[in-house]
Amino acid sequence: MKIKKLLFVTKFEELGFDALQSLLSLREVGLEHVVFVNIIERERVAMRRGTGYSKEAEIRLRETANIRFIDWAENLFEQGMEVGAYIVVGSLVGEVIKAAQKEEADLIVVGRSQKGVIEQLYAGSDITELLHRTSKPVLVYKYLSESSFALEKPFESPILATDWSPASMRAIDFLKELKGIIQKIHVVHVADQKQLSGSAMAIQKTRKKIRAKLDEICKTFEAEGISASPHVYIGDPEQEIEKAARECQATLIVMGSSGKANWVERWLGSTPRNIAEKSDFPTLLIPPIKL
Repeated sequence: MKIKKLLFVTKFEELGFDALQSLLSLREVGLEHVVFVNIIERERVAMRRGTGYSKEAEIRLRETANIRFIDWAENLFEQGMEVGAYIVVGSLVGEVIKAAQKEEADLIVVGRSQKGVIEQLYAGSDITELLHRTSKPVLVYKYLSESSFALEKPFESPILATDWSPASMRAIDFLKELKGIIQKIHVVHVADQKQLSGSAMAIQKTRKKIRAKLDEICKTFEAEGISASPHVYIGDPEQEIEKAARECQATLIVMGSSGKANWVERWLGSTPRNIAEKSDFPTLLIPPIKL
């Protein structure tokens, strides 16, 4: 799962050229091509303007994006990078999927979902829909959020939150390819309190069983020359993963994405999606392989 081509999806407000620059450490592990994507969504442009959508507004948005991308491309050309660009009118997820497939991108980078709570409840979030329609890893990057960190090396110290799912195990293979830029990985599992019930001896037995599985993952990373340490947390997965990221001074949260049906995630929620949309940390989500 080498990252040779990156799809950088931007609306400019959250993810600018400085955010992209912070991802170029991936060049050390094979990145050679960046594709810029700007999607003009008719409905949202109309809502922001409050006067309906117009062709004139579309042209202005296209030209503004084009000017920005030309400037970015010139900078990357000077750094020896290959560059491509898409400026299209359509639905965000649909056009991103088309671009990712056409370009055979290895990683999709997006900002937070722009849908409101009610819109997400009935229509689903962009992140949820994207993960259900692609097998490509998706990095939800929060480079300029008010309480976030302006990271220079987001892949330097990730935490891998694992639940032993196929997608979580796939995340291990993805991270192994980043061994040239990762200093240390913290491997975390959040145990349900129900797992740790009964006698003190039974609780310790369960904890040791979880720890042994985490140790095996750490050995896999260490065999690749990546320093790794195991951590067992107990409680609500969202809260504990966020706590682990802070305590470990992580630069990135990595998780396998849920295999739940779209409507189940919409109504019952998804830990990976919620962390991706609410956490201050950049969140790399690895979907299961689509059959």
